[in-house]
Amino acid sequence: MYVDRKHRLWPWLILTAAAVLAVLILWQLAAAASGRDMEEESIAALREAVERSARQCYVVEGFYPPSLEYLEENYGLQINTDEFRVYYDIFASNIAPAVQVLSRQQE
Repeated sequence: MYVDRKHRLWPWLILTAAAVLAVLILWQLAAAASGRDMEEESIAALREAVERSARQCYVVEGFYPPSLEYLEENYGLQINTDEFRVYYDIFASNIAPAVQVLSRQQE
C-alpha cells in the first residue's frame, strides 16, 4: 500500500507546531512569574527602607516620626507613589510604626 508523502508530513507538522506553542506558553509563564518576584522584592525593599528610616529617626531624635512626609523631608526617604502605596500607622512616638506597602497594580 502506497502512503502519500503529504499524509506522512502532517503529523510531524502538527507535533512541531504544538511543541513551539508549548515553549511559547512556558516562556510567557516564566516571564510573568519573574515579574511578580521582582515586584515582591521591590515591596519588601521599600518597606525595609521606611522602617530603617523610622528607626534612624528614633535613634537620632528620640521619637518615631509622626508621618512619612517627615521621613521624606528629614531623612531622604524617597517613595515612588506612582507604583506603591505606603500605609504608615503610628500609635505613639515611642512605639515603632506599622508599615504596609502595596503595589498600585494590585488595586
